[in-house]
Amino acid sequence: MGRILRLFLILVLSGVVAAAGAWFYVQNRLDAPGPLSATKIVIVPKGTGSGEIGTLLEKQGVIEDDLLFRIALRLDDTPRPLRAGEYEFPAGISLRAAMEQMQAGRTVVRRFTVPEGLTVAEVLKIVREVAGLEGDISLRPAEGSLLPETYSYSLGDSRDAVVQRMRTAMSEALDAAWAKRQEELPLASKEEALALASIVEKETGVASERPRVAAVFVNRLRLGMKLESDPTTIYGLTKGSGPLDRTLTRRDVETPSAYNTYSIAGLPPGPIANPGRAAIEATLNPIKSKELFFVADGSGGHAFAETLEQHNRNVANWRRIQREQKK
Repeated sequence: MGRILRLFLILVLSGVVAAAGAWFYVQNRLDAPGPLSATKIVIVPKGTGSGEIGTLLEKQGVIEDDLLFRIALRLDDTPRPLRAGEYEFPAGISLRAAMEQMQAGRTVVRRFTVPEGLTVAEVLKIVREVAGLEGDISLRPAEGSLLPETYSYSLGDSRDAVVQRMRTAMSEALDAAWAKRQEELPLASKEEALALASIVEKETGVASERPRVAAVFVNRLRLGMKLESDPTTIYGLTKGSGPLDRTLTRRDVETPSAYNTYSIAGLPPGPIANPGRAAIEATLNPIKSKELFFVADGSGGHAFAETLEQHNRNVANWRRIQREQKK
């Protein structure tokens, strides 16, 4: 073998060894613990390029070297774009783990809760005030069409998208409950079930009472009795804008409206609030009873009765409790 050829092979082998050494060095650096001493939140704005992201991560102390970050992206066997968003990086996260987290888009999951029994206007007010959502609400959901629940979202999600998720969730919950309803309920449609469920939701805050309250209203509907529900009458006064800022009066009860179930027979034109899953399921599967009346019992729940005579005694007891509370 000639001297020139031997020299060439030596140079080639030296290059291969050097390249292999550099490759192993980079791989070790990629998996080594990073400089973060504590968990840190970093927000990557939309439209940020990979080079800018590397610079941002270095400035935030997540990685030591943005050049190594760019090299890692080039060496990636399955290259995927880095996604914008809000990221929570744990202490000591390696460069490779940070890169893979951003490629997968594992952003911070935020949450907000919508309580049962709020009107659509009240729910939309909550959504408008949720930090991190973007955009105005252009959707106009019908009353009762938003499911109360805890919802997750990411920074930058649109308010319209969240409202649409709530509307879809209500439709799915109502469909599921309707499919499992009792037979021969005096409810002709899912819309009527939703309207009655909203009344049940507003009438009691005691979870165990919902099937019993539902039974009272179902019994009344079967007998052609008026529902005589205060919450429906209040909705007719407020139009769903929020709570009534005063006590319901006799004049309110005697003033006819489409939602005044003291003056109209049957159900009101539609829901008066957004009922939760439990209220919907209770309405479509009420207990078997002959009860036709209920009134507050002073403990947060209600006293139920089958006859007007029993009910009048319960009402008298409630009024006595109210008088004692005012002393």
